[in-house]
Amino acid sequence: MTGLNGVKRSRQRAIREIVAREPVTSQQELADRLAERGFAVTQATVSRDITELGLVKIARGDRHVYVAPEDIAAPPSPPAGDERLRRILSDIPVSVGRSGLILVLTGTPGTASVIAQAIDESDFVEQEGTLAGDNTLLVLFADEVRLERWLERFRAIQALTVPEGSAAPVGGVPAVGIASGAPADPAPIPTPSRR
Repeated sequence: MTGLNGVKRSRQRAIREIVAREPVTSQQELADRLAERGFAVTQATVSRDITELGLVKIARGDRHVYVAPEDIAAPPSPPAGDERLRRILSDIPVSVGRSGLILVLTGTPGTASVIAQAIDESDFVEQEGTLAGDNTLLVLFADEVRLERWLERFRAIQALTVPEGSAAPVGGVPAVGIASGAPADPAPIPTPSRR
């Protein structure tokens, strides 16, 4: 049994060397390259080796070739902790308003708790906490510097979610006073009428 395992290890090492050095587009082509190195293999054996080694086919130029997973560069991505928030913001338009050291985020009906939870679970740490209603949530801050830093980062994530060429402003509907840092005018509170 040890002899067979040794042959298999040598064959798989040869497969890794072959796909690292030259483009291989098919299992038969890989079997032929192995035969040139003294390994008599069937297509089924090559197929099992490809699976065990985790080789994948990727586009290179005008053809697809086998490569080892470690030879594929991973695309850069936002921090994992912000990924859920980014996905949510791509689906839900959110406007941002401000009152003192409180940001007022407004989404569509029923979305505030989802957005608040995504913020709480993200890598955002500047806020003291969030408080969610139905479509509106409050993000609370201890000081101006932390609020501005948080808002800049939030806007950057929102900018990633706006489709290219879209006429929508970054961050949804602009709120009064954000650019100047002045508090937004509060909306009038409706009073129930008595009949």
